[in-house]
Amino acid sequence: MKPRYVPALSFALLLSLGVVNADDQKTSAPPHMSKQTRMDLIRAFNAELVYLRSPFPMGKTGLTLKDGQLSPSGEQLQRMMAMWGPAAKPGDQARISQILIKNDRIHFEINGGPVKKQKWYQHIQFGGGGGMTSVAPSDANANPRGSYVDLVFNGYVPELNPQQLKDLLRPVFDFNAKSAVEAYLDTLPPKIRDAIKNHQVLVGMNREMVMAAKGRPPKKVREKDGETEYEEWIYGEPPHDVDFVRLVGDEVVRLESMKVNGEKVVHADKEVNLEQPTVAKGSGEPQVRPPNAPSLRRPGEEADPASPAGGRAPAPLPPPDPLGQDGPAAPPN
Repeated sequence: MKPRYVPALSFALLLSLGVVNADDQKTSAPPHMSKQTRMDLIRAFNAELVYLRSPFPMGKTGLTLKDGQLSPSGEQLQRMMAMWGPAAKPGDQARISQILIKNDRIHFEINGGPVKKQKWYQHIQFGGGGGMTSVAPSDANANPRGSYVDLVFNGYVPELNPQQLKDLLRPVFDFNAKSAVEAYLDTLPPKIRDAIKNHQVLVGMNREMVMAAKGRPPKKVREKDGETEYEEWIYGEPPHDVDFVRLVGDEVVRLESMKVNGEKVVHADKEVNLEQPTVAKGSGEPQVRPPNAPSLRRPGEEADPASPAGGRAPAPLPPPDPLGQDGPAAPPN
């Protein structure tokens, strides 16, 4: 007959193993960040100059970095950049102006942060019957380009050394770049990065990429192809190779190269795809150009009312005169 105490012993053994495993997991968890480490990290990273690997939008909403994933990102980040403008772009140099360690995150502000701060003496006011006047008035134009990123952990901020913190911040900050160009190239896909290093332009690049590859254009020409306005950037002069880079908006749509031997090479098919914000279009509704939208028109040049780029839809043509008269029709009796 099987002894009755065997199941009890088995249960006690499993329970003890579970306790041991729980103790192992508890001891393997990293400790909380000590007060001394906090002071050392703030001292080491505060006022540090870094190159940015991600765009930062303007406004009070910054970036959040958790488990190597950045948010907002992709299309959402592009929409924020288009709506509020960039506080900083990839390859820009920024200064870490403040570090706050609290609960489950480390808060890094760059270029003064998104909210303009005042010194203690700027809060002092004096006055009399004529009103109050600040001792040191604040500059309304100060700190126009600040932002922040929150490095978020699971539950609490663990013990970290400076190199571990740099590795965690790698998606947003580059501490090792030797120049802004190196930092910017490191953010691009391999195909675009190789083209820029070889001073080549690809259809689908934006203006910033073209200037990184070829420099600022010595000559620009603004033209119109039908209803489409474009800008031609011209690099080189005969008897050397001449490149004509055509941009519509911020995108390269055509590349034409005239070789020394008279050969003409044209690239019109898109070679790279960049993330662009999409705008939903209502079916059957005309797309109206915003009144403050950028334009390639020269200063003082009037908008063409017959063009959609002029800010409104073309006016409908009047019906033909059935009598074939040139003047206005006589009013009916």
